[in-house]
Formats: sequence, C-alpha cells, structure tokens
Amino acid sequence: MPKKVELKTSKNVKNPREYIESIEKEELKADCLELLDLFEKVTGMEAKMWGDSIVGFGEYKYYRSNGDEGDFMATGFAPRSTGPTLYIMPGYSDYSHLLDKLGPHRLGKSCLYLRNLKKIDRDVLSEIIQTGLKDLKEKHETNY
Repeated sequence: MPKKVELKTSKNVKNPREYIESIEKEELKADCLELLDLFEKVTGMEAKMWGDSIVGFGEYKYYRSNGDEGDFMATGFAPRSTGPTLYIMPGYSDYSHLLDKLGPHRLGKSCLYLRNLKKIDRDVLSEIIQTGLKDLKEKHETNY
C-alpha cells in the first residue's frame, strides 16, 4: 500500500519576507526581495517557507515509482552563498529558447543558478516561471 512521504524540506509557518530581511549580504537580500515580489506577481500565489531556506509558491503531488506520494512546492527560490537559486519543478529541458535570452546562469535538473539579478531579463524570467507552472500542471496534480 502506498504511503505518504514526509520530506525534511516541508512547508512551515515561518515568514518568507522576515527570512529574506534577515539575510546579511545586502546584494543577495535585495535580489531575493525582488524575486519575492516577482514570483508573487507572476504566480498570483502567497509565498510559503519550505524548510529553513526555500521560498516556495503553490504545491504539487508527486508519486515515486513504488507508489509512495508526497507534496512539494510548485516553484520557488532560495538564497545561497553563490546567489539566488530558482526552482522550476518539471526541469528546464525544453526551455533553451528562453534561457538563451535570460542572461548569465547555470543549470541543474530543476535548478537555475544565478550570481545576481544585474544582467537577468525580468520578462524572460517571468515567462520561465509561468511556463514551468504550466508544464507542471500538465504532468502532476497541483494546488494553485
């Protein structure tokens, strides 16, 4: 029988804005406050903290190959020592036409690593977030 998976990085009641305001590195704090506003505007969702350091928006249900299921944020970002990391849960496999126009970045499977927002095209970033949510909704049960 499938069981509900409880992740270490789960939604909690911490205040995302207060968390970001506590960041000591001023440039990173400013970038994350801008990302908070951008994600809220683009998603139309309220930010929630996931674990100690991820600001997430929306939720989706995932299923493991053994049938176990869990819930995780639909999209979000985290301040990291190297800069903001953005999470697009379906991954970035078909996003090259957008990523080519975004500005300086590195990719992981579902992670977009930025040094800062200085040379990042905000319109392209907004489109990436929207596209990720649309793609996620096509493949998973979502709550947004």
